[in-house]
Amino acid sequence: MAERVIKKRVPPTQLFLDVLEIRDGIVVMKDGTLRSVLLASSINFALKSEDEQNAVISAYVQFLNSLDFVLQIVVQSRSLNIDEYIERLKTIEKQQTNELLKMQTAEYRQYITELVELSEIMSKRFYVVVPYSPKKMTTQGFFTRVRDVLSPTSVIHIKQKKFEEFKEELQKRTEYVIDGLSSIGIKSVPLDTQSLIELYYQTYNPETATQQELTDVGKLRIEG
Repeated sequence: MAERVIKKRVPPTQLFLDVLEIRDGIVVMKDGTLRSVLLASSINFALKSEDEQNAVISAYVQFLNSLDFVLQIVVQSRSLNIDEYIERLKTIEKQQTNELLKMQTAEYRQYITELVELSEIMSKRFYVVVPYSPKKMTTQGFFTRVRDVLSPTSVIHIKQKKFEEFKEELQKRTEYVIDGLSSIGIKSVPLDTQSLIELYYQTYNPETATQQELTDVGKLRIEG
């Protein structure tokens, strides 16, 4: 008599994430708090003069001291993906009518490919996470946090009217941070819904993200 194998049901990944949903360019957490994510530029600090460096440091300290809420700065490093660029070079190579230019394009394409593979060139992106908590959140212990993650009833859903109120407060904070970063010479822009989805998807699924392109959220249709 053959034994029946009972497969244990594996809970979905979303169950262990703190993110409840992403809407209107805002990340809504399961505890009811909100997040706005800014993509920030960088400055080449080493190339600045001593006076310029001191000015940047002074402006940065001033900006941090003016905040009455916590900021999270995230630096994301990834291997440089040049697949799209290589494909463009292949197209240019095929379109070349001059044999010398065609050969030079092929050699350049090969050089760039080998350079990236051997040197392990990394691309860096800088993000600033701006939080907003509608109410004072009490500090929770480890077991309480685990229970909240595993229990669907612990998720706090925000009604649209309240969401709009909280969103407005978060936007005020976000604009303040953008202005503060600008005073240091750093440009920053808030990510929209599609960009946020792609960011989180690529963060939690780095291997899959390189092979599967996400559908634009604006083009998704829900069948009734």
